[in-house]
Amino acid sequence: MKLAAIDIGSNAVRLLITSVIESNPNPVFKKIELVRVPLRLGEDSFIKGYISEEKIKRLVKTMHSFRLLIDVFEAEGFRVCATSAMRDASNREEVIDRVKKETDLFIEVVDGKMEAQIIYSNHTAEELDKDFSYLYIDVGGGSTELTLFAENKIVASQSFNIGTIRLLHEQVSKETWNNLKAWVEQKTKSAGPLMAIGSGGNINKIYKLVYGKDTKAMSYKKVKEITDYISEFSYEERITQLGLNEDRADVILPASKIFLTVMKSGGIDKILVPQSGLSDGIIHLLYEQKLKQTSLFNNK
Repeated sequence: MKLAAIDIGSNAVRLLITSVIESNPNPVFKKIELVRVPLRLGEDSFIKGYISEEKIKRLVKTMHSFRLLIDVFEAEGFRVCATSAMRDASNREEVIDRVKKETDLFIEVVDGKMEAQIIYSNHTAEELDKDFSYLYIDVGGGSTELTLFAENKIVASQSFNIGTIRLLHEQVSKETWNNLKAWVEQKTKSAGPLMAIGSGGNINKIYKLVYGKDTKAMSYKKVKEITDYISEFSYEERITQLGLNEDRADVILPASKIFLTVMKSGGIDKILVPQSGLSDGIIHLLYEQKLKQTSLFNNK
């Protein structure tokens, strides 16, 4: 079974196509195509308050090409979710209508709570040491989603309008930072042994710079060291010498600041990086929905 997910983020728009292979005891999710287009809708939404005509046209073209890929790969199901930039855009209904009319793809704008629930559907924490609680930190261009897991259950979740694009353009107030810190301190003080789980392209890149494709957890100290190391390079040097993409080279340090702030506020020393995110969660939800539909059909 092939399934497709489109994640319309504040920094980039992603298409993930995954093949789900039935296996005991659990199915295997194998990524077969991942396309990322750095549209940076957040640069319009967070500064102007709306998405410009130029960005709308680029989004429509991107979605049209994604629709063709979904058809070519013969995906049996797909879902399109948009996050912070679309949530904040005053003309989001116009954008949704344009995309639907020209590509036949419906954009579902999800709130922070739903975004956290979709990320949780990856069930990453359920596969880890049960003696620990886990704080899932998903850093995007427009927002940061925090979800605390304990005993395989969501204990608390919160979305904060602190993201890499907002930070680049100085759109985050001191009050918002203080609210994030206070939430983390309050929710984690009685959580017991705690580890973080990092999500998003920036923490994935930091992890690869440190460990390549290994599966180790990173310490707070290691994240701080690599952040200090990256900060010694200019924007151009991060591209030419560190091999970062142009749209990654300017946001990786703001992302690091968010991860370090959350970890420090929660007294968390280790962060795991499973390299999965919103699009992976969408795939898992689609698969679970397909299973329910099949079960209902078979029970008739």
